[in-house]
Amino acid sequence: MTTKPLQIAIAGLGTVGAGTVRILQQNSDIIQSRCGREIQLVAVSSRDKGKNRGVELGAIEWKENPLELISLPNIDVIIELIGGAEGIARELVESALKAGKHVVTANKALIAKHGLELAALAEQHNVMLAYEAAVAGGIPIIKSLREGLVANRFHKVVGILNGTCNFILTSMWKEHKDFHTVLKEAQAIGYAEADPSFDIDGIDTAHKTAIITSLAYGTSINSDAVYVEGIRHITPADMEFADKFGYVIKLLGISTQNEQGIMQRVHPCMIPKDSTLGRVSNAYNGIIVEGNAVGRITLEGAGAGAGATASSVVGDIVDIARGVVYKPFTLPVRQLAKVHFSTLDSLESAYYLRLTVEDKAGVLAAITAIFRDVDISVSGFVQQDDDSDVNHKQIVITTHETRESSMQNALKLINRLDFVIEPVNMIRIEAI
Repeated sequence: MTTKPLQIAIAGLGTVGAGTVRILQQNSDIIQSRCGREIQLVAVSSRDKGKNRGVELGAIEWKENPLELISLPNIDVIIELIGGAEGIARELVESALKAGKHVVTANKALIAKHGLELAALAEQHNVMLAYEAAVAGGIPIIKSLREGLVANRFHKVVGILNGTCNFILTSMWKEHKDFHTVLKEAQAIGYAEADPSFDIDGIDTAHKTAIITSLAYGTSINSDAVYVEGIRHITPADMEFADKFGYVIKLLGISTQNEQGIMQRVHPCMIPKDSTLGRVSNAYNGIIVEGNAVGRITLEGAGAGAGATASSVVGDIVDIARGVVYKPFTLPVRQLAKVHFSTLDSLESAYYLRLTVEDKAGVLAAITAIFRDVDISVSGFVQQDDDSDVNHKQIVITTHETRESSMQNALKLINRLDFVIEPVNMIRIEAI
């Protein structure tokens, strides 16, 4: 292996970019000893040159246009930390791979949308496309699936993959606050963006779930086949009832494989409070992997933030410094399977439903008749007065496992009843 310094350039000096520079500078001695060669940061590109990022950049070349980094002499690796599935980030990664440069990225949207074509370019030019930091921050889930657990056939991967959502849901549960109040608090302390839709509507988790699916099952990425539902509709009442039933609410990314195909889904779930993922709180992430040889393992840690995500970025840089060149999705792109992705209609699950109804005779009879007609079995029932209106009641029903298509039929019928004040709030109950 060569001992020549590895020369790198970073595009994007936001939270993760500055964190990457900091780790490379503060831990340079231990990094060099572990990979056998020096890693030299030669150049950077970012929009605001005058911004104080808390790192020393005086001796490092600065480029206004990140594409200029590629043409610098002796650059071995381009670190893309700009973000976004299109535009300059995509152009930079494509151009770098075509120029025979290794690429490290934390861009989950780019990998989920264009990962296959970028992986094909990396394979064609015999360079690395590394993206550990794109999923679950500092948790090494990509390396675990691609390397440490490579001997396994996987049948399920489930995780809390978005720190913003987990922080919001944890705060709602512990502090008995409503969603919008907690969201504003999360924005104030930097856990949520000014436009938080990418996180709270489940899109970020869907991208990560699609990447995990490809690695776990050896398939082409299909982010369009992920069922996605966010957390905007979760209320303090749902949190309260979940607690009474022994559950906590989490936004999960779930990927399963069986004889019928692969199902990818992202939605809020009620899971047991004392379960492994039930105890993952605040902005932390947690992932459960089930393999036929290793059984069930859990990874937990910081899913976002400068240190955690930058740690994964530097880990990929060290792999390149060691001379490792692996296939981005374990298998060559041409060998990735094109499989059937199941729709949510075939899901078998238990369900929680919260109804706000007029307080009058015949309500329960009409609801139970609908469940009987669509063959849904009720497992639990709670009725209490609605604090906001003395003429309304809150009815909460939990069911035994039933088919999603049956539940959707029941919801349509229930929502048409004239005594139902607002659409039924439904949350799936997941056995973890």
